[in-house]
Amino acid sequence: MSDNMSNPKSLGNRVGSVQCENTTLHLLKANDFVAKSIRERLKDVCVVNVCSSPGSGKTTLMQETGKRLSKELNIAVLVGDPETERDAVRMREVGINALQIVTGGMCHIEAQMILQALDHINIEDIDLLFIENVGNLLCPSAFDLGEDYRVTLLATTEGDDKPKKYPRMFLTSELMLVSKADLLPYVPFSVDAVTKDAQEVNPNLEVITISTLNGDGLDIWCDWLKAKVQRKKQQYSELETK
Repeated sequence: MSDNMSNPKSLGNRVGSVQCENTTLHLLKANDFVAKSIRERLKDVCVVNVCSSPGSGKTTLMQETGKRLSKELNIAVLVGDPETERDAVRMREVGINALQIVTGGMCHIEAQMILQALDHINIEDIDLLFIENVGNLLCPSAFDLGEDYRVTLLATTEGDDKPKKYPRMFLTSELMLVSKADLLPYVPFSVDAVTKDAQEVNPNLEVITISTLNGDGLDIWCDWLKAKVQRKKQQYSELETK
């Protein structure tokens, strides 16, 4: 979620669009209510919702991030998939506190799933909670999960035309990670073109190019995360002193 924490993700509009409050029926109002409850519960935890298409490298990124930041931050991950617990197992194998959310075929995670999952994972003293969403660039974009920030991965193998095809995902994200950058010499993908399209949808969108294979951009990504965690702690401290 952006630094303005009062606006649910479901209310985001594309640049140039107008929302008429008196005529718009927000079918996601119940989800937004639960998302607000999650924020109240996790006032001192930085929550990052990681979205992408299947196979873009979310789980590998979570593993590599955990390895790099485990000595500086306490990290937990809620992993969403339609079936199996394979991704959570992969997290635990590298020492990351992880819980699998099996959606039973649903193409996204909803806020009530996160709220229930919080009762089954140890979040005491956690600095950073990742939500690894179900692989999908469409459905998850409409559901606010109580996150502070939404990050969307776009792999170089997917093609650079996705921001205009799936604009809401990029509109409601604070950061786009161009993953699998090590394959750039071998695929028809332009980082400049995808950045231009994405920032036409969302002018405030940050972009980092990464490769979990050779480590390119991961230090920048980790620095971004550390800054966001520090900001959340500062906001919580200021709130407590009021």
